[in-house]
Amino acid sequence: MSASRPPWPGASATGSPVAGVRAAGPLDWSLVRGWIPLTLLVLGLCALAVLLVSRRRTWWTRWAPAAVLLAALLTWLLRTAVDDWLQPFPDPLPTAVVLWTGVAVLGVCLTAFRLPLLRPRHWAGALLAGLLVVLLGASQINRHFDQYPTARTALNAWLQKTTSLTDATGRTEPALAVPAGKTISEVWRPPAGLPAKGTLSRSSIPGTRSGFDARSAYVYLPPAYRTTPRPLLPVIVLMAGQPGSPDDWINSGRLVEMMNTFAAGHRGLAPVVVVVDPLGSQFANTLCMDSRLGDVQTYLAQDVPDWIRSHLQVATARTAWTVSGISFGGTCSIQLGVNAPQVYGVVNDISGQEAPTLGSREKTIDKAFGGDAAAFEKVNPLDVMARQRFPDTKAAFVAGSEDSTYRPQQRRVYEAAVRAGMRAEWVLLPGGHSWQVWRPGLERQLPWISRETGLIR
Repeated sequence: MSASRPPWPGASATGSPVAGVRAAGPLDWSLVRGWIPLTLLVLGLCALAVLLVSRRRTWWTRWAPAAVLLAALLTWLLRTAVDDWLQPFPDPLPTAVVLWTGVAVLGVCLTAFRLPLLRPRHWAGALLAGLLVVLLGASQINRHFDQYPTARTALNAWLQKTTSLTDATGRTEPALAVPAGKTISEVWRPPAGLPAKGTLSRSSIPGTRSGFDARSAYVYLPPAYRTTPRPLLPVIVLMAGQPGSPDDWINSGRLVEMMNTFAAGHRGLAPVVVVVDPLGSQFANTLCMDSRLGDVQTYLAQDVPDWIRSHLQVATARTAWTVSGISFGGTCSIQLGVNAPQVYGVVNDISGQEAPTLGSREKTIDKAFGGDAAAFEKVNPLDVMARQRFPDTKAAFVAGSEDSTYRPQQRRVYEAAVRAGMRAEWVLLPGGHSWQVWRPGLERQLPWISRETGLIR
């Protein structure tokens, strides 16, 4: 798949919707490239220099070294606590993130050591310098993950409007008839007064069979959903990473803008998207399996599909259902693709791992399956694909060209899928393990998903 051409009319060549780069005001200015991060970099480094420099001899012989050593110790303790003690993530913190965290901590330590040596009238300047150093660290960490590309994204939790699901779905309508061999777009005729944008709703999806206590899901319905006759649109079940929540796709993922842009380029047609929670809490790691950690596979393979079919008027065939996600959610996608192929006929795995993990295979088997390796191998995707074939499943595996950890793992999963008979494709995008890849990892795949699920030709 080309990385130089826009994926559909109205999208930019960088993978961002035109609506997302309209630069209509300060909220839409980039926080990850251009003059804002550059200004923060320059000001932050200057502030760091100001905090470091002093005419006092004791500052250089005692207090500055103490501040540096304390900052190094605190940063090391933080990294050790996250990577070795708490282990909320299966992978260690990226080196760049640790270093920029250390810079921010150093700014705080230098400020704390300088304040007692300054006259009160200089405290405000020292505090401002410390703040600028912290902002520098935060800016660089944000650039690494591309979590908040604009201020609008950072404030989206307050700016994004939702519609009650009952109002969004309306009543049941007669279904648009689509002859065999035709796609929905070939028989769809948008009516007069078609809404320009889709709706976003928030709703709980109970774990009726699984007993899993998930956080609320989001439901995106495109403009075509609010018409009669109603096209039975394909479905994308979408997941965030770990740590994470469904809000990540709405905020950092800019899902609504992305889907509205696609719908605008296809006369109101777009897949229905349901962003679900496979974790239960921000830092939980359920492995997306039925295990001692919870029956999450049952939740995603039974409870979620049952809820969608009972609450939304959509296509029901497995060929019209896509499961997709990023990082943990990507791994979960291929897990569902091979363990619940009767539900999901299309997989879009973005930056996934080669296996679900709690840090190591041994630890994963011990904590989740009580040491029963056979129980893990029964549902581990690489093991499943080694013994079963999936000729009726279509899959895309998306990775970042600079993702030295997950790209090789993703490539091994792709090759296993090919050997298992899947109609699989490999998609390499510029960037690392961040939203720089994850947003276009869905955005650029929307035409492919829509073709494979019968929405467009």
